[in-house]
Amino acid sequence: MKIIKRYWLAVIVLILFLTAVFLIIQKLSQKEIPPDLIVGVGRFDGDVINLNTKYGGKLIKVYVQEGDKVTKGQILAELDSKEFKSQLESTKYEILSRIDEIKSKEIQLKILKSNLPEDVKKAKLILRISQSNLKEIESKIKNLELLVDKNKKDYKRFKNLYEKKLIPEHQFEEVKLRYESSLNDLNSLYEKKNQIVKKIKQAESVVKQAESTLLQIDILENGISSLRNLVKSLKSRESYLKSVLEDLKIKSPVDGIVLEKIGSKGEFIPPGMTVLTVLDPESLYLKIYVDTLSNGKIKIGDKAVIFLDSFPDKPIKSKVVRISEKAEFTPKEVAVREDRIQRVYAVHIKPLKIDNNLKLGLPAVGVISIGNGKLPESLNELPEI
Repeated sequence: MKIIKRYWLAVIVLILFLTAVFLIIQKLSQKEIPPDLIVGVGRFDGDVINLNTKYGGKLIKVYVQEGDKVTKGQILAELDSKEFKSQLESTKYEILSRIDEIKSKEIQLKILKSNLPEDVKKAKLILRISQSNLKEIESKIKNLELLVDKNKKDYKRFKNLYEKKLIPEHQFEEVKLRYESSLNDLNSLYEKKNQIVKKIKQAESVVKQAESTLLQIDILENGISSLRNLVKSLKSRESYLKSVLEDLKIKSPVDGIVLEKIGSKGEFIPPGMTVLTVLDPESLYLKIYVDTLSNGKIKIGDKAVIFLDSFPDKPIKSKVVRISEKAEFTPKEVAVREDRIQRVYAVHIKPLKIDNNLKLGLPAVGVISIGNGKLPESLNELPEI
């Protein structure tokens, strides 16, 4: 102790000298990043899915907690559905009631049609066909009357010329024959028209006798048609109410993890409000920033590995999936190669498969291989960033 007290200054100088030598050796032996590797520090980001309500209602059940793993299609929460269930049951009952009513009217219709005399059915058919034929003949008559009128004028004019010996007999005979032929055709059509009119009158007489029965048949047919349209409309409402009941069940759209539970049991949830947020693990990627010099060397699809602080010897195989086209100022929480760098590019590195250790916002180190660079198996192979 006496020696130390006597030479205390020399001891302090020696300790400082040895410390300086250690630091210099450590600095000189510091690992460097290989030129064919690019290293960056960043945080994990991904797709956060907001599960919103389509319809408002009271939240009656929440089946999950924050951090729970969920599967696609799993029911995570439910809103009160009593009102819509009641409407659905009422609609189903009305559909069955209307279908029974249709069946009853169809039986009545069948009885009326079976009791309708056969000659009435035949008369209705004749009436329909005859009315169509009458329109067709009347159109032909109108055209033929115009032709006969023209031929008649030609006949009178040629007759006058023939009597004055101004045209030969055969020319006159041709005009005469044409006129008489068209006139005969017209008279024939008149006769056909008269026959059709008689058929129509006879058929109308038979139909008129069964007018009451036919009226009931028309009423029943129209009623059945209206009921079928109503049933169709009710079935559309039934489908709508079923879809509403499904929408009142909040389901997970992906296999993921519950990030946040916003709604609580018993709370009224307005339409469009977020009840839960779910993270899709497949969407997770590490976002790092590289300088302008490194950016030009990286390509989409380049191999990469990711290291977590808690697993420095467990590289997560990955690849580059996105390179920002626009430079931005260096974020405060991101480490870059040199302090002088002010503008950097964001690079997204995505794991090749889902890793349960990855979480949103988790810090990590990303290493990208450019060219034939060998990716490290441990963080210890790299200099401290």
